[in-house]
Amino acid sequence: MTPIMRISSGSPYEPRIGYCRAVVADGIVYVSGTTGADPETGEMPKKVADQCRNAMAVIGAALEKAGSSFDQTLRVRYILPDAKDFEACWPVLGKLFKETPPAATMIQAGLIDPAMKIEIELTARVIQD
Repeated sequence: MTPIMRISSGSPYEPRIGYCRAVVADGIVYVSGTTGADPETGEMPKKVADQCRNAMAVIGAALEKAGSSFDQTLRVRYILPDAKDFEACWPVLGKLFKETPPAATMIQAGLIDPAMKIEIELTARVIQD
């Protein structure tokens, strides 16, 4: 059995809530729900597409630390308070997953902060040598 690797993004919420950005176990990367604050400034953009882009940048960094990448994505879940906002994210997501589309689900649900317009959870494989 391989050891479990835990990956932090440095978010102040991780220790407060008791989670990490990603967990790698048995060749699978489980990325926690990730919202769209700017990874450099912590500011939450007003546009959902910008939040989506930021969330995917944080997820991409976690995947890289885990030895994976977006083309190894198996499943992604998009959670939005307003389902009508999802279409604005399609260009961002289409560019990332054009050649290797994962199984995906969009869920309409409230998020922890009203400024948050999207949360993304992702599962991927570790790249095998």
